[in-house]
Amino acid sequence: MTDRPDSEDPNAETQYHVDVGPADVAETVLLPGNPERIDRIVECWNEYDDVAHHREYRTATGRYDGAPISVTSTGIGSPSAAIAVEELARVGCETFIRVGSCGAIQPDVSVGDLVITTGAVRQEGTSDEYVREDYPAVADHEVVSALVAAAERLGYDYHTGLTASTDSFYAGQGRPGFEGFEAAGAERLIDELSEANVTNVEMEASAILTLASIYGLRGGAVCTVYADRDGGEFSVTGESRAAETASLAAALLAKMDERKAEAGVERWHAGLSIE
Repeated sequence: MTDRPDSEDPNAETQYHVDVGPADVAETVLLPGNPERIDRIVECWNEYDDVAHHREYRTATGRYDGAPISVTSTGIGSPSAAIAVEELARVGCETFIRVGSCGAIQPDVSVGDLVITTGAVRQEGTSDEYVREDYPAVADHEVVSALVAAAERLGYDYHTGLTASTDSFYAGQGRPGFEGFEAAGAERLIDELSEANVTNVEMEASAILTLASIYGLRGGAVCTVYADRDGGEFSVTGESRAAETASLAAALLAKMDERKAEAGVERWHAGLSIE
């Protein structure tokens, strides 16, 4: 094999795409898609500093309820989300929580509700390039527990369940394309997922969860429902709910980690109080 100079060293301290180093980020990082959503997320923090903005990757670091926390936008889709996880993991991030929007495909889930992902259908191609297709995309149970506890404390309506992550907002989610184009099987896609008890659809969660599992890190996701695909309603409602829930969950995870250390155990469980 010919030796070539590496112009994009993946092991450099300052990462090529996200443009951050180990001193710039906390161990827990929230991952919205839209860089503009960071402004709404940090509004509920006690303090923050903007630390980087390169391409779609904007990063801020601060504190919420005393706990260190970071946020990095990933852009749309699993390829760019996987880059964020890769590079943030290299500089010390250990917990990744997707914060975003989604479409609900169950009749009891309404616009403005939260969906906390317990596992994901890998209907995107990025995770296939890491591991065999039957490898599960599973949310870390500590992250799920923290998100549920946070939603309960904040009084937000929420649901837990399976999320389908796609590579296409249009054909991949059963929507018509340009001039009414319909991909093969599109007319049945949402019905089939709903019948299999999938709760919502979005575009990043399964890749984030898969990479987190592969690397022995913690991953989770919470999304606000913008689209009710069952009832035909769409509204940008409750955008801050997922942000507040994920931020509080990060603080609760910090308390969980303290309790684990005190008890001398590796995993948090319901017998360990975090009050």
